[in-house]
Amino acid sequence: MKKGILVVSFGTSHLDTMVKTIQAIEEEIEGAFPEYKVYRAFTSRMIIRKLKREEGIAIDTVEEALERMASDGVRCAVIQPTHIINGIENDRMLDDIKKQEGRFEWVRVGKPLLSSADDYKKAVHAVMAETELAPEEVLALMGHGTDHHANAAYPMLEYTFHALGYSRVLVGTVENFPDLNNVMTKLKICGAKKVALMPFMMVAGDHAKNDMAGEKDSWKSEMESAGYEVRVILKGLGELKGIRRIFEEHIRETLG
Repeated sequence: MKKGILVVSFGTSHLDTMVKTIQAIEEEIEGAFPEYKVYRAFTSRMIIRKLKREEGIAIDTVEEALERMASDGVRCAVIQPTHIINGIENDRMLDDIKKQEGRFEWVRVGKPLLSSADDYKKAVHAVMAETELAPEEVLALMGHGTDHHANAAYPMLEYTFHALGYSRVLVGTVENFPDLNNVMTKLKICGAKKVALMPFMMVAGDHAKNDMAGEKDSWKSEMESAGYEVRVILKGLGELKGIRRIFEEHIRETLG
């Protein structure tokens, strides 16, 4: 019986980071599950349109990818999101899957990156395993943030860093709580002078390059104006081996 894995990402129009993150995750999944054919879908229609218009690259939506899989004769489908939290994008993906699941003998859906207490611990260790901090340097991670209640994942993430002994790590978000002001307040309280800035996002795309590391109106420029010495780590989570391993584990969990 033909089997397929659909890897669902929010997406990015930055091809440099796409190769290092989304493609790297897909290739690792392909290597770990050789009996499955791996497919790709993005949930951001804006990014899908931009890639088609500017790069001539066609990417499927979730529904289109599932239709393609069914047409290819796939009967057993695993869907694994590369979403970080169980938020809006993941909810939309689940709705799209419901519309198409009748085409398959069975459908299994893996969980986003931060879904259990163990996931948080593994994600923390994955980040710290590949991040060197200078003495007295604080790591400030910039997540996306959302109005969805799943935004609680970000304060929980910072708590987990501290609980595991990484007290020099702060977590903020671009679009919700905790925000840059919260991060700056904590930097002041801990007396830091040096900050390493890194995105807590699957790809190092627009938000990382502009909102985090841009020369104007960015976390970097605000921190430098406040007198901090700032070092940028422009690396998406998908580049970290330990993060990719969590997605592989989530597929194994859903296969039972």
